[in-house]
Amino acid sequence: MAITKSQSQFPEISHLQKEEVLNDFRVAVTSRHASLMGRKEVFMGKAKFGIFGDGKELAQLAMAKAFQPGDFRSGYYRDQTFMMAIGELSVQQYFAQLYAHTDVEAEPASAGRLMNGHFATRSLDKNGDWKDLSKMYNSAADISPTAAQMPKLLGLAYASKLFRENKELKDLKKFSVNGNEVAWGTIGNASTSEGMFFESINAAGVLQVPMVISVWDDGYGISVPQEYHTTKGSISEVLMGFERNENKKGFEIIRVKGWDYEGLKQAFNSAGNLARTSHIPVLIHVEEMTQPQGHSTSGSHERYKSAERLQWEKDWDCIAKFREYIISNGIATDDALDQIESEAKTEVKRQKDAAWNEFSGEIKKEIQEVVQLLKTTAEKSTRKVVLLQMAEDLSKTLNPIRKDVISTVRKALLLLRFDGEALKSGLKSWYKLQEEKNFDRYNSHLYSQTEWSAEKVKVVPASYNEKSAMVDGREILQAFFDYTLEKDPRFFAFGEDVGKIGDVNQAFSGLQAKYGEMRVSDTGIRECTIIGQGIGTALRGLRPVAEIQYLDYLLYGLQMLSDDLASLLYRTKGGQKAPLIVRTRGHRLEGVWHSGSPMGMILSSLRGMIICVPRDMTQAAGMYRTLLESDEPALVIECLNGYRLKEKMPANLGEYNVPVGKPEILREGKDITVVTYGSMCRIVGEAAEVLSEIGISVEIIDVQTLLPFDTFGIIGESVKKTNRVLFADEDVPGGASAFMLQQVIEGQNVFKYLDCEPQTLAAKPHRPAYSSDGDYFSKPSTDDVVEKVYRIMHESNPKKFPAI
Repeated sequence: MAITKSQSQFPEISHLQKEEVLNDFRVAVTSRHASLMGRKEVFMGKAKFGIFGDGKELAQLAMAKAFQPGDFRSGYYRDQTFMMAIGELSVQQYFAQLYAHTDVEAEPASAGRLMNGHFATRSLDKNGDWKDLSKMYNSAADISPTAAQMPKLLGLAYASKLFRENKELKDLKKFSVNGNEVAWGTIGNASTSEGMFFESINAAGVLQVPMVISVWDDGYGISVPQEYHTTKGSISEVLMGFERNENKKGFEIIRVKGWDYEGLKQAFNSAGNLARTSHIPVLIHVEEMTQPQGHSTSGSHERYKSAERLQWEKDWDCIAKFREYIISNGIATDDALDQIESEAKTEVKRQKDAAWNEFSGEIKKEIQEVVQLLKTTAEKSTRKVVLLQMAEDLSKTLNPIRKDVISTVRKALLLLRFDGEALKSGLKSWYKLQEEKNFDRYNSHLYSQTEWSAEKVKVVPASYNEKSAMVDGREILQAFFDYTLEKDPRFFAFGEDVGKIGDVNQAFSGLQAKYGEMRVSDTGIRECTIIGQGIGTALRGLRPVAEIQYLDYLLYGLQMLSDDLASLLYRTKGGQKAPLIVRTRGHRLEGVWHSGSPMGMILSSLRGMIICVPRDMTQAAGMYRTLLESDEPALVIECLNGYRLKEKMPANLGEYNVPVGKPEILREGKDITVVTYGSMCRIVGEAAEVLSEIGISVEIIDVQTLLPFDTFGIIGESVKKTNRVLFADEDVPGGASAFMLQQVIEGQNVFKYLDCEPQTLAAKPHRPAYSSDGDYFSKPSTDDVVEKVYRIMHESNPKKFPAI
């Protein structure tokens, strides 16, 4: 284990420039005063919550010195000093985020959508196109769940490995310079207890990628001391088995003190050089850090730290020790440092006030407009006294927020409900305009708003000719992936068993041998970091397909998909994108596992991703083509029982595509509309044949994508014709079938066209039992569909369709 020397062992500092040291001190005390003032702003009611990076300043300065253009950070909410040191966070921007300023120019990380301490650089221009990431200091957008930054860090580092070893990527110069970029991760000591951390460590050691993980160790996880978190009380000791030696590859492990200026600089410089030049992962365990204000504004650390511990933290505060170092080495006097700190404190206050004035100024302007509208309206209203009181109350609101303004207007409009439209027109017009502005402020960018939106991809239908052979469905996918690997060097695929055997269903069969391990590769059994590997590489301009072997295994990676990928575009307000395609398979198979269809869970947790549910492999290949032409993340769920069913090979494979949000009518009918997807399309099709023999004409609609869902209104038009509708799928009751019903009934205004109650048909509320009998009694069968449709028709015409 490499252990850096302490600063007391470095008496010779002639190589250090005085300006560099004093500038570091200025940045450190600037960051510290931002933390101190930030806490006060929360307690004054000007912000909802605060979490700060005080006590971690010196280590972050050292990390910033080793950080180079093109590098990426994937860290957590203590890293403000680092962001300030690399010039990607001003104090004013820092406070703009604390106040939740929704202007992306004022708060570029998230436009006020994230609480303070969540950092991001903007990888995209205003049109949603990539900037030159190789010349930027890059920070992947932070997320709060502990250790969830680690899987993405793996992917960011793996991208460098691909850029260095895949010669076909050399022309993508705006994303990499020969894979020299290092991915820098930061994490608190307590969060290293999470499985995501250990999985990421293991994967990085296997892959040998340029990843440097810094553990900021202050001895606690909120109120819980180290001995409850980590075996031996030291993460670096725990991970000694991962340490590399002359015979085996692994991690370089470095330990250093958080107050040791010289040692920190050496540690981060060594780590950066090792990772950059040799693609060796490094763990830096930064010990003896402090947390002067406790964990956050939610409570005081005096409640759980002893008086001795609190005194130790005061004595060993990194800025206090840095000050001692500067004075003892004759770099500056005590008075000079006092002057620097005084100037820094004044500047922090100035920028804090500027951020508040800019934030509150917008709202005060809205208040002035509404107060004037209320007063004008009151003069002609029978509710004059109440309206004038509302205007006065609004104008006197202490630290007003936008909610105060909008809520007042809505209450006023409710109050004026019996007055004429002319009287309300001013308030209603103002409110409508604000609705549009507030949608942009708080609700926009869930999906792509660029020219590369999946919904804007030009549709090219599949075509066939006399040479189009009937083949196994898997062969269509294999031919498509072969075509795409040849045409697009950015495209690659990875996952369990994807490489040598070409995935468990052979869709990549032979393609690793043809294109190499950098394009089609196996991974360990580690779904969480497979997703992270995909997110990180997609953030760096590549087009990964990350395979999750079976749909129920998706749960291992669901947090990364939900908390990170699905919300990325939204939480950066179009500042970052990661068009990862996650490939999996599910639906029909026998047994409790691999057979479930938890679509309701997926729909609820993955808003922000496109959810594709192809009924066969021809459709799946067309969906992959659409997604690869777009800039949006997606999940494609192939039919597990469809790989060996026969399909006709399209003549324009690799060129045709399938639109998203546009259902396909598989069978026209006049009596009832049945809406379904995936493997259920075949079940419903078989039932429709039986029903037609007894005089019931079924219209079958395959939704094709659940997100987005029928943006063309095709299902609504069908229901207008048939006046009856059944939503069928393999999810549990109340899952995706209920989602589809809600989307059509509420979104397409079809209730008035229905002659009977809309119905759903789903699987039983448990996972499917084993064997063919288990499948038959657990999931909707052809018989179930026939009987369900027949009962609906019996209700409408009992004479023609008597009870069974």
